Amino acid sequence: MKEAMFYESMTENRVRCNLCNHQCKIKEGKRGICGVRENQSGKLYSTVYGKIIAEHIDPIEKKPLFNFLPGSKAFSIGTVGCNFHCKHCQNFDISQYPHEHKGKIIGQDRTPDQIVTAAKAAGCETIAYTYTEPTIFYEFAYDTAVLAQKERIKNVFVSNGYMRAEAARQIAPYLDAINIDLKAFTDKFYKEICGARLKPVLETTQLMKKLGVWVETTTLIIPGLNDDEGELRDIARFVKTVGPEVPWHVTAFFPTYKLTDHPPTPLSTLRRAREIGMQEGLRYVYEGNVPDESGENTYCYDCGAVVIERSGFGFIRNHLKDGKCSECRAKIDGVGL
Repeated sequence: MKEAMFYESMTENRVRCNLCNHQCKIKEGKRGICGVRENQSGKLYSTVYGKIIAEHIDPIEKKPLFNFLPGSKAFSIGTVGCNFHCKHCQNFDISQYPHEHKGKIIGQDRTPDQIVTAAKAAGCETIAYTYTEPTIFYEFAYDTAVLAQKERIKNVFVSNGYMRAEAARQIAPYLDAINIDLKAFTDKFYKEICGARLKPVLETTQLMKKLGVWVETTTLIIPGLNDDEGELRDIARFVKTVGPEVPWHVTAFFPTYKLTDHPPTPLSTLRRAREIGMQEGLRYVYEGNVPDESGENTYCYDCGAVVIERSGFGFIRNHLKDGKCSECRAKIDGVGL
């Protein structure tokens, strides 16, 4: 274990964790909502430092990041635990593992140097901190990201956006991109489905953009919960305030974990969400988790030409010339295009 960052001592050996916006007050011998940050004798420790539960080589498009190094590979890692308890979590077997196994922590022992060395050996341009919320293994992610940057490997977070501003500011100089889940646009959804609040997620999204990190956003559209056109329009309008160049991924839900009483998302709903995003002035809106692959392509916002072709999270062809549309020469937003 490693002593945690971002906490303060309280009376009676309690501590307040200031890593995420839950700001858990933790009694001695107990853990926070994430299930992996533990108070031992008045000091807070990360119980998952270097305990890697998932380690894979993925296309960067699977994160999903579409306007960031298209066609490249990401060395993806994650630990058990999460500061959300989403009823529809696709990775609930690892995100909720400590809660469902009496606090047990599992994972293969890894050092930051081993992760960076493995990423280099695999020819990955990026290390992705993903699968579960990277904030909860912040100390390991931070140490790895610092080392990766020295080796000219980029770093990306796939995040729920619940980290506090101080944590965001500290990681930002080493973070090249982040995809933030905008799960809905109501506190009701966040409270009942995720065990969280909306406002901190919006603030993190805005802050990351201001800190110079490339930002993309994702909304998993769940029939009957967050598919109202008014709510989708609110999300699109918010993303536009962050920047019209910020991509919005609208993806299909499939019943899982504790949310099996809602049907899969119809393709027509994703199509309508994309239309709404474009109507509200977003340059790049992508459809995901559906068999129709045209929604995964990147189109020029100026003339409509296909500039990057994809299929099933896979990169097919880049039609850009010097980062510009080959038809109208409009500059396409992103990193490494």
